[in-house]
Amino acid sequence: MLNTLKKLLVNTPAVSGREVAAREAIAELMRPLVDELSVDAMGNLICLKKGNAQNPRRVMLNAHMDEIGFIVNYIEENGYLRVAPIGGIHYGAAAFTEVVFENGVRGVLVPEADVPAKESPKAEKCVVDIGADSAKEAGRRVKIGDCCALVPHVTKLNANRITGRPFDDRIGCAVLVEIAKELTAPADDIYYVFSVQEEVGCRGSKPAAYAVGAELALVYDVTGTGDQQGSKPMAVSLGKGAAIKIKDSSVICDASLVDELLELAKAKGIAAQCEILTYGGTDTSSIQMAGMGCRAGALSIPSRYIHSGVEMIDLRDAKAAVDLTVAYLGGAR
Repeated sequence: MLNTLKKLLVNTPAVSGREVAAREAIAELMRPLVDELSVDAMGNLICLKKGNAQNPRRVMLNAHMDEIGFIVNYIEENGYLRVAPIGGIHYGAAAFTEVVFENGVRGVLVPEADVPAKESPKAEKCVVDIGADSAKEAGRRVKIGDCCALVPHVTKLNANRITGRPFDDRIGCAVLVEIAKELTAPADDIYYVFSVQEEVGCRGSKPAAYAVGAELALVYDVTGTGDQQGSKPMAVSLGKGAAIKIKDSSVICDASLVDELLELAKAKGIAAQCEILTYGGTDTSSIQMAGMGCRAGALSIPSRYIHSGVEMIDLRDAKAAVDLTVAYLGGAR
């Protein structure tokens, strides 16, 4: 799992709407594991592993490729770059952090000097410094419309826990790759969908789900926890297994599917916990309502410090999501 995740973090900045690098890295891993691979008009990567049942169901497994970031909207005379946010940016967490552009140019995101030290800066009070002395020099290296993101990285903290970014949602993509490695002869037609533009409104997964016409869908993304410093009470913790989503602010998951997953996890001895998130949302909501709709659920990976440069997960939770999915889809039906 960790090696797969690392392969999806190397040279793959993928700000929403600019997911090409991540898509190419994922396609390279998925191509030998599936029967068909295609890219739709929005840029979603759709990989099909055909089922061997006489009347296979159409099952969609989804994780989003994109990440939050910034887009250059103005270059000042002194060479500083003004940037607008793409997705939900916490500028207090992002300030004084190194960023990288798609063309490899690096810089640092810093607040203006008049921002009080105790305050989280606002978007209009931050600039990216790429070391340029003038607008002319900066313009030779970046242009209006170029995107950047915090530099991707991963650090192993102990045997199971890692920190880095963007685990949201490259860890979900890694989970899908690991499922595909294990689910070599599924009964159902399995559509592995790596979607675009989740961070700006769950946009990519909706047309992908419409095209697939899934009867059943499972989404893999990160979720908040109740064991983070200052967190609100929540029955999700790192290291306690895959979080079977019951609801968040955008979706109520199929109740029978939730029950089936919980019962199977208990029967198979796979670590699992219940997730009720009082904020946020994932592609689960758009997939559930696409076309004529489908039974939809989610297996979330608990994460601390989401949308920061030091997101933290426990690899055992990701492995539990793989094991539960393989048990659910690989069993007799």
